[in-house]
Amino acid sequence: MPLSEFELIRRYFQACGPGRGDVLLGVGDDCALLEVPPGQALAVSLDTLVEGVHFRRGVDPESLGHKALAVNLSDLAAMGAEPAWATLGLTLPAPDEAWLAGFSRGFCRLASAHRLQLVGGDVTRGPLSCTVEVHGFVPPGLALRRDAARPGDTLYVSGTLGDAGLALLAADAGPEAIRRLDRPEPRVAEGLALRGVARCAIDLSDGLAADLGHVCEASGVAATVHLDRLPLSPAVADHVARTGDWTLPLASGDDYELCVTAPAARRATLAERLPSLTPIGEVSEGRGVRFLRAGGGVLEPLRKGYDHFADG
Repeated sequence: MPLSEFELIRRYFQACGPGRGDVLLGVGDDCALLEVPPGQALAVSLDTLVEGVHFRRGVDPESLGHKALAVNLSDLAAMGAEPAWATLGLTLPAPDEAWLAGFSRGFCRLASAHRLQLVGGDVTRGPLSCTVEVHGFVPPGLALRRDAARPGDTLYVSGTLGDAGLALLAADAGPEAIRRLDRPEPRVAEGLALRGVARCAIDLSDGLAADLGHVCEASGVAATVHLDRLPLSPAVADHVARTGDWTLPLASGDDYELCVTAPAARRATLAERLPSLTPIGEVSEGRGVRFLRAGGGVLEPLRKGYDHFADG
């Protein structure tokens, strides 16, 4: 007998993530009842993933469950927010129990790792897609806003860039690149550690060129990136050396690393607190982003990051 909507929710999503004291009423009623701690701002973000657009047809459901939550947690990380709650909207062609078990396992395992509780959502029939909304807490004065970069700031990124793009580009990209594409690790701990030290951050979902451009536009500043300082995995560095093409680390997207600006005077503090950050450039007066080659000269403008409606 096929699963009903309510049995599906009860079996796979009723107890997802740890039980939190600030959840007064969670999954199973018309609304969740949630309590925001005193002195905290509520940070909220939402993303939709659609089959054939954001993930491959036939992708491992456990990886998809992980990624559906991870891309939202990455937004919280970029604000310096601590994860708390999530809601999930899931559209399915049919209630496939093996698929649901894998998806919920990936989603709920990551939720538990970040002390986040699923508190509600919706399941319906249709083309495969999932929408996740996350909620987190951040003291209002410590939020890492896009409009806070200032001339003289040092520019940083976490991790390495271009690995997920390599997985999309090359069938033989290797397991690490595929992991970076299918199971990105949101930099939540790094975002929390940046509070009170960095000025602003953005998560690199659409590529460094596009996302850093958003920071410059919001803050009314310019940024200079030194290409020889970019942190690249050996596979991506080899690709760039062979082809001379910087698209992977600058514009392929799906990195889900953090791009950060902080006052130059705090460089030593950041190096001690977050050695995983790499200084890649600086913020200045002006507008826009430029990329400097190691031997001198500016890299010609390349395509921007992903835009759903750019060709529409």
